[in-house]
Amino acid sequence: MKRKSCIFLDRDGVLNRERGDYTYKLEHFEILDGVKEAIQLAKESGFLLIVITNQGGVAKGLYTLNDVMLCHDFLQSETNYSINDIYVAPMHPSVSESLLRKPDSLMFEKAIAKYNIDPQTSWMIGDSERDLIAAAKVGISGYFIRTRKDFPAAKKRASSLLEAVKNIIGAK
Repeated sequence: MKRKSCIFLDRDGVLNRERGDYTYKLEHFEILDGVKEAIQLAKESGFLLIVITNQGGVAKGLYTLNDVMLCHDFLQSETNYSINDIYVAPMHPSVSESLLRKPDSLMFEKAIAKYNIDPQTSWMIGDSERDLIAAAKVGISGYFIRTRKDFPAAKKRASSLLEAVKNIIGAK
């Protein structure tokens, strides 16, 4: 069976506005400009789309997994249910350690196994160093979205998800 190509996506700062605080209320979940178009382009180009997100506020008791799921349901409805899966690490090192949480790679490993993904033809688009470190642990190339911070070691950079997806498709 042929292995599939995937674009893995961080959530906060890539798909929705990074507030500098936990985003778990639907009224604060603002999808960034160009995200819907980027998702559509990636799907039309044959990529699986999987969100990989740390949500440590759940372990801290600041919000519930249901709060997170309501935001994800909204994201799916706004992108025509084009995202194949969403992996959530609800742990936080101050409360509970987990290999799921980025910069560890267990969420990636689970998705690779479940969907028969080829890491060599897949990408991770993230806005933090830990996003790209986790992806690199399983052989996935990273695209760094420049937002409020920089990651000097990032080889590929873009100013938005849409720019990154267009560059990935152009290199395919």
